[in-house]
Amino acid sequence: MSTKAFKTEKIDAIKSKIDKAQVAVVTEYKGLSVEEITDLRRQLQKDGGDYMVTKNTLAKLAVKGTDFEVLSDSFKGPIALAFGFEDQVSPAKVLSKFIKDTKKGVILGAAMDGKLLSAAETEALAKLPSKEELIAKILGSVNSPATGIANSLNAVLSQLTRAMAAVRDQKTA
Repeated sequence: MSTKAFKTEKIDAIKSKIDKAQVAVVTEYKGLSVEEITDLRRQLQKDGGDYMVTKNTLAKLAVKGTDFEVLSDSFKGPIALAFGFEDQVSPAKVLSKFIKDTKKGVILGAAMDGKLLSAAETEALAKLPSKEELIAKILGSVNSPATGIANSLNAVLSQLTRAMAAVRDQKTA
């Protein structure tokens, strides 16, 4: 396979991931072994993402004209791209935990909805609750007032029943 065909194939592979991605996180993989990168890739795939080590020039060509073009300036040094296909938070969470556990690698930034996020903003994104947790909190908030009303009505009816029972007992005595 010629070099040009190989590069075109790599660019197409990156573009196919970009087309499906909701978020892309740029990381520096310096110091990571092949086993560690494979482990990280598996963790991301389990959470609906992927991890791809790539050359900077190929990544710049692949993101051109997409929402992730804002990442182009981050493509310096040995980089890899983490993509999130199902959730915008999970790739940042997985990467942040992995870097904390292994003390290797660095998050350089991320892109989401055409906006560039700094490394600090990406870390803040990692600290957000997951989509499922947020949905559970919203449902709990929606359910809470209804539960309160039901409990209040139940208390009023219980008090009325006790009062009527007391009046009945008083009249029979």
